[in-house]
Amino acid sequence: MLNKEEIIKDIKIQMLKSEDSLKSYATKSIEAVRLKEENSDIRLEYARDIDRIIHSPSYTRYIDKTQVYSYVSNDNISRRMTHVQFVSRAAKTIARGLGLNEDLCESIALGHDVGHVPFGHFGESILNEISKKRMGKCFAHNLNSVRVYKDIEKKGIGCNLTLQTLDGIMCHNGELVQKEYRPVKKNIDIFLKEYEDCRQNEKNIKKLVPMTLEGCVVRISDIIGYIGKDIDDSRKLELFDIDTIPKEIKVTLGVSNDEIMNNIIMDIITQSYGKNYIQMSSLVYEQVLNLKKFNYENIYYKAYNDSFKIKIKDMFEKLYDVYIYSLENNDTKNDIYEVFLKKMSTKYQTETSKDQIVIDYISSMTDNFIKRQYEKYICK
Repeated sequence: MLNKEEIIKDIKIQMLKSEDSLKSYATKSIEAVRLKEENSDIRLEYARDIDRIIHSPSYTRYIDKTQVYSYVSNDNISRRMTHVQFVSRAAKTIARGLGLNEDLCESIALGHDVGHVPFGHFGESILNEISKKRMGKCFAHNLNSVRVYKDIEKKGIGCNLTLQTLDGIMCHNGELVQKEYRPVKKNIDIFLKEYEDCRQNEKNIKKLVPMTLEGCVVRISDIIGYIGKDIDDSRKLELFDIDTIPKEIKVTLGVSNDEIMNNIIMDIITQSYGKNYIQMSSLVYEQVLNLKKFNYENIYYKAYNDSFKIKIKDMFEKLYDVYIYSLENNDTKNDIYEVFLKKMSTKYQTETSKDQIVIDYISSMTDNFIKRQYEKYICK
């Protein structure tokens, strides 16, 4: 009879063998690399990443972070949590169809947006302005997602995710739609250099390419996860007439989220089957670009009115000043100490600049939490 250690070893062997059915260009668990070496356990490496991601406080906070619309009374409108689930499902469906690693797709998808700040992309643009002014470094949610899991979670020690997951998270930007996605080989040094280069110059973000096919799948799945759902949400809020969607988009992609997701996913699977790269057909690619442009003109540019943007900007800038003042004057009663800094490791506290600490704190906030902080410190 096998003892405990022998049973665990046998299970792990069987798990690894289960990946023999994956295509040769899929990313196997045996290829996984971590920034810091550690002992393995019964789980395959990317499954361990999934567990570390979903057990993190950053993942939990997805539930109250803006996808497109903030402070709406309709409880059926998407939050960031909804989006990452859609991305995960799309990516896993494509991966299963193409014989790729579903665990790696899931880990990248679930972790890709933890770096988002309150009020979505608009909030991100404000924090980017502050970061460049104060530190000379850009702030972008994909880079911040890497920072969260590399340098902030677990009291500033990080979760030690695999290089393949971190790289997929960094390179996930679904705003940059391409007809083809071809991975490029990387090691830890190349990844870290790309990360720092992007922080120094945000233009480098547009040059990022994932190191795995699974990362490429998540990148296209990012747009699949929002382009139709944002239309459904806008229709629920009665913000535009569906008849205004151009006919060629309707014919090729559909009008509801389930139609749009299914049509794009099936096109990618059939166009990419048996290939070591991911691609869309020319027709679907063209209509995805057209739908993305339509969404910007009819949804994203109209999501916040000017007065709300002014209020959000005021929130970020004034709270930033409050927190910096508190750190510089050792005001340990301020929430940046009580809620955030005192829970962090000595290494984080001593090696992180005051400006970076404030950015880490603000970027971690949910929409409701930053509103409460604003009311507590600015509107008192």
